[in-house]
Amino acid sequence: MEGHIVITGATGVIGAELARRLIARGEKVVLFARSTGGAAEKVPGAAACVRWDSDMTSGKWVADVDGAKAIIHLAGKPLLESRWTEEHKKECYDSRINGTKHIVSAIAAAARKPEVFISASAIGYYGSFEQCSDTSELDESGPEGRDFLAKICIDWEKAALPAADLGVRLVLLRTGIVFSTKGGMLQKMIAPFSFFLGGPVGSGRQCLSWIHLDDEINCIIDILDDSRYSGAVNAVAPLPATMNDFARELGKVMGRPSLVPVPKLAVQLLMGEGAEYAVKGQRVIPGALERNGFVFRYPVLADALQDLVSNNK
Repeated sequence: MEGHIVITGATGVIGAELARRLIARGEKVVLFARSTGGAAEKVPGAAACVRWDSDMTSGKWVADVDGAKAIIHLAGKPLLESRWTEEHKKECYDSRINGTKHIVSAIAAAARKPEVFISASAIGYYGSFEQCSDTSELDESGPEGRDFLAKICIDWEKAALPAADLGVRLVLLRTGIVFSTKGGMLQKMIAPFSFFLGGPVGSGRQCLSWIHLDDEINCIIDILDDSRYSGAVNAVAPLPATMNDFARELGKVMGRPSLVPVPKLAVQLLMGEGAEYAVKGQRVIPGALERNGFVFRYPVLADALQDLVSNNK
């Protein structure tokens, strides 16, 4: 095969929607997923579905990578889906770092290398802060953080860097909190609000650097098509909010009050160490996207939530 686009993490909310959009515009898309059957069902019309596991050897994927025009690497074990144990932390770390190393090794071994490698990272790169006033706005030049989530992101990006030495345009996609009713934070918050039990998590003063799912997909496609993008790119809306802002606006959209806060202690009992990242945040801005003229469809939180909830996106 030649001229195709490889997407890892193809059954996730972002990967599946991205694949559907690319197929709709006529691209040949090869899906890498743990469940090839699940990927084929979620994303009809894919050129191929390939078994993916970060524990497998990179040699398995050389033939699928060879001749690809782009690789979009989104795979990684969900960080906040389970209580944090040492085993869970190791699995989250290994799935990202080992998986990225395998993809880069496959690129190195391929006779025909991709034009661009978009490798996922996250805004956790910058560290986590208890409230917005604890930090200035951070663009892509912002300093590295020092906590565990920052370490994952830093090492994740380091694992991707050798691709640039192979002559491939490398983009490190530092994604914020992606809002969608299909998964992630917004999906989890809808149920308690539906039962009049919604409210902010933690102090409510922590920053949420968020992005609407449609804008996340659009920015990845923009990066894919525009060779001006290289290096780190913050995939976040231009107007960060606080958790209090989010809870208030979600309540308005759903016609529900935002009166039942979730205290930090309750989150700690549920998530263990991972609670620190549910009650803290980052104040991040999309420097590279704005410099390159990217136009957000949903730059304002209230408009984003209205669209997502009303249309069940």
